[in-house]
Amino acid sequence: MPRVQCWRDLTNSRGYPLLTLPAPYQLPGARKRGTEPEGEIVKMKRREIFAGSAVAVLMMTTAACGSSDNYGGKAPAVQPVGDSKQAGSGYGDPYGSGAGAAPAGAAGKSGPAGQLKVSEVQGLGPGVTDSEGFTLYRFDKDTPKPPKSNCEGDCAAAWPAVAADDASVSEGIDAALLGSVARADGTKQLTLAGWPVYRYSKDAKAGDALGEGVGGTWHVLGPGGKPAGASKGAGAGAEKEEKKEEKADAAAKGGELTAVQNPQLGTLVEDGEGKTLYRFDKDSAWPMKIGCVDACTDTWKPAKPVDKEKVNGIAPELIGKVKRPDGSEQLTIDCWPVYTFTGDKEPGDTTGHNNKGLWFAITDKGKKAKVVG
Repeated sequence: MPRVQCWRDLTNSRGYPLLTLPAPYQLPGARKRGTEPEGEIVKMKRREIFAGSAVAVLMMTTAACGSSDNYGGKAPAVQPVGDSKQAGSGYGDPYGSGAGAAPAGAAGKSGPAGQLKVSEVQGLGPGVTDSEGFTLYRFDKDTPKPPKSNCEGDCAAAWPAVAADDASVSEGIDAALLGSVARADGTKQLTLAGWPVYRYSKDAKAGDALGEGVGGTWHVLGPGGKPAGASKGAGAGAEKEEKKEEKADAAAKGGELTAVQNPQLGTLVEDGEGKTLYRFDKDSAWPMKIGCVDACTDTWKPAKPVDKEKVNGIAPELIGKVKRPDGSEQLTIDCWPVYTFTGDKEPGDTTGHNNKGLWFAITDKGKKAKVVG
């Protein structure tokens, strides 16, 4: 096998030989956001409505008899600490508007949110509520870049847009994610991470989350703007579309290599197409040695060298290249030759990780990603 020394490890910046390997390069740390200054929270008191007992009975009957159930009998409910909430049923029509009278509490739901809070949603995890504990939602058919609402008419009646006035955040939500978007009627709607924010007309009380999964396009809003419980499979279609948008953004910026955060494996490296990069235990970084040749490359494709100036989140000095036995050049990270896996079908897939105990997703520092499960 050809052996190529990694000159980054043999000499220092002045060309003098080194006796030992240098300490791992450290990525510049992301600036930590300081605690937002405390101030008086402006709260807009929601209009209180009294509902007659007959309307209340009708509302309870409607909630218990939805035309379809997205969760096999129970929809998630927000669970504030020390409180126990009953979950209602899902709805099969696209907007979840159903038929008959609107439930108590439906009026006035387009008002300001006040202070956004993070509450636990049963089966989903952290979700966002307004200052009075009503669950907030996002719509998959909207867009965050640029922000645009595609919920009008009957849709807006079932999903009132949250006004952008006087919004603030509590712990767990980044204030920099708040924004607004102009609706077709000229009003300003609150956005979180670019996503227009809504309430659901059938959520009758604080803690209800009856809108989760309606039409397969409505989801409880997570603290970062993604669907609540996205890592558990909720809002998977929206997550896939967002990932495509992120890759398109990186490509537009000329990014050929990007460090990305994987919930299970940590910080990994993807190429310009969103393919995860891997390293092989039968290769060697010191001295450089190629162990994947011939038929091996049918499954594990050697990654092509990149421009060091077009990497995002990876120290440029870790980026290099090595000449393969066939004369072609291959990308290296911290002197390790890297590959893509033909078994990965979607951007961000990591199906090659820990393959046969020899192949591992590579981290932003050239190390093997941890093995989980």
